[in-house]
Amino acid sequence: MKLPIAILVLLAFLNLSASVSVGSKAEKKKMVCYYGSWAVYRPGAGKFDVEDLDPFICTHIIYGFAGLGYDNTIISLDPYNDLPENWGKGAMVRFTGLKNQNPELKAILAIGGWNEGSEKYSKMVSSPSERAKFTNSVVDFLLKYNFDGLDFDWEYPSNRGGIPADKENFIYMIEELKAAFSPHGLLLTAAVSAGKTTIDTAYDVPAMSRILDHIHIMAYDFHGAWEDFTGHNSPLYSNPEIDYGEFATFNQDYAVNYWLDKGADPSKLVLGMGLYGRGFILSNPANNGFYASANQPISAGPYTREPGIWGYNEICEKFAAEPGTWTVVVDPFYMSPYTYKGNQWMGYDDQDSLKTKAQYAASKGLGGAMVWSVETDDFHGTCHGTPFILIKTIYETLNGPIVYPTPPTGEPTQPTVTGPAPTGEFTTGGYSTTKDPRPTTVTPPPSQTCQSEGYFPDPNDCGKYYLCVPSGSEWVVYYYECGAGTVFDPSINNCNFPYNVPGCENYPGKRDVQH
Repeated sequence: MKLPIAILVLLAFLNLSASVSVGSKAEKKKMVCYYGSWAVYRPGAGKFDVEDLDPFICTHIIYGFAGLGYDNTIISLDPYNDLPENWGKGAMVRFTGLKNQNPELKAILAIGGWNEGSEKYSKMVSSPSERAKFTNSVVDFLLKYNFDGLDFDWEYPSNRGGIPADKENFIYMIEELKAAFSPHGLLLTAAVSAGKTTIDTAYDVPAMSRILDHIHIMAYDFHGAWEDFTGHNSPLYSNPEIDYGEFATFNQDYAVNYWLDKGADPSKLVLGMGLYGRGFILSNPANNGFYASANQPISAGPYTREPGIWGYNEICEKFAAEPGTWTVVVDPFYMSPYTYKGNQWMGYDDQDSLKTKAQYAASKGLGGAMVWSVETDDFHGTCHGTPFILIKTIYETLNGPIVYPTPPTGEPTQPTVTGPAPTGEFTTGGYSTTKDPRPTTVTPPPSQTCQSEGYFPDPNDCGKYYLCVPSGSEWVVYYYECGAGTVFDPSINNCNFPYNVPGCENYPGKRDVQH
């Protein structure tokens, strides 16, 4: 007798659930948590600083992002927030200082990300001497700020302006990093694509599996508002009734199995999960399922302030503010919810779907789970009464209850910076410039430059911006430049694609988004 496909999927899931058991402490699964450091600039209840992170809900925390400078050394992309030198806020050393509360915690620095592009990494890894320069700078940077390792988030080798040789050169790069890291006990990880075509062109999977400590599969962003139809950001399985052609590969199960089939060690694979949703404006509100025509991204949320994407905190607060007006549907194949109201449509993950995905990761023998990113969880506990409800759900599904230590009775230990004292060298926009320790000041501040603290766009150039920092009655001004093809977006205090920034849509160097 043939059973309907949906029943077969349900039976497979029930078998999956029955086969998963919580591991002992000796075999604890990884719970990797990325932190987008620009969340410190979000407004109101969306602002998230280092001290808002609970150091006991993750086994590894990753600080995003550092960048690649013009001299092929690692640099801070936001020295004022990241570094303690030159009167900065020192977020990186405060981040690694969380290990003082939980000595088992590993704090890793991520380099790259989508906005960093691919071309400059391609050029750097093609030269043995430049790889050596980069490697030396990374070791020095990690040790100076007390990081436990590096997460290489190059998006992606041999793509987005890269060359076919990137695939081989990336292996040389990580081999050399690993050799330099070993004497210091530093970890080396990578964030990687979940897309079949990118995996084929970008990665020598057996070599990466041999070298890296773990591999973070970015198994989200399968669909989004760059398309003209609705689709879920992160389906668990394909729906054979509607997913055709390449869309049948746009799911977590396919990505995991493809990495395994290409030769990855399952114990090193870490399944990525999104703590956010991607949304659309429906062309016809009556057509509100998957692959429904959509003519634009959903409006920006109050915290993330980017059209087409809402953090889970924004989604659950929207439900609370508009009770009974949003319809929620859970797809039996994707095993994740979507919701709609009028012409608004959003696919996302919640406690139930993330629990299912954590069970799936355990059933496949994977090393654990990863989330992007901590600052879009319900970190205040506004919606559920429990802060970080999504991360805690994943962690406890993999490892059992989170155990908090008895509160210490003494004074907390303040984090310290190791390495030489500040020399007055600081970076701006990728350029390394030696100056006096105090940057140029302006007093009184001219109206066209600084009127308040923060980041501001250059009025004459969409690709440039500046930071105003008060110093008594004076202002310290830092100047920055966005990467190629991006412009400064004052709504998120970060660089963004020109089409997302009013007034900068036709900025020179605009590139199409590729997913």
